[in-house]
Amino acid sequence: MNLTLDGVVIAIGSDHAGFPLKGTIAQYLEGEGAVVIDFGTNSEESVDYPLYCEPVGRAVASGVATLGVVLGGSGQGEQIVANKVIGVRAALCWNELSARLARSHNDANVLALGARLLGDELALAIVAAFVSGVFDGGRHERRIQQIHQVEEGVSFVQNASR
Repeated sequence: MNLTLDGVVIAIGSDHAGFPLKGTIAQYLEGEGAVVIDFGTNSEESVDYPLYCEPVGRAVASGVATLGVVLGGSGQGEQIVANKVIGVRAALCWNELSARLARSHNDANVLALGARLLGDELALAIVAAFVSGVFDGGRHERRIQQIHQVEEGVSFVQNASR
């Protein structure tokens, strides 16, 4: 899993359940040359995940970080919080293929992981697939633009019957 991440800034945050895996992932990314911004938490003491995942989303949406990783027990809540930040496309991934497709088809910029559902080896493989992924553009670009329109308040409800 050798990557070329020299200077790529990646924001990371987790709740207590994701804390141990967060450290493993941060160490891996730094070893591959990434600059990791760690938004916490810093222990396995129970915390509320929005406090750590929302700043990751904001860092990515503002351009401070290129990509983000949020972790929790299942990754579900963490993904939901990150996706509340306009400009974030967070994907909950459970294998390498889902991570590659999230990047290539959905231009995902935040990876959500469930630490209680993945072992370290699989989690690192998912992270590698995600951070090395590239958006395919093409037919997918139209859909990303539609996501931006939804963020701006456009409704496609009248077109749903097509």
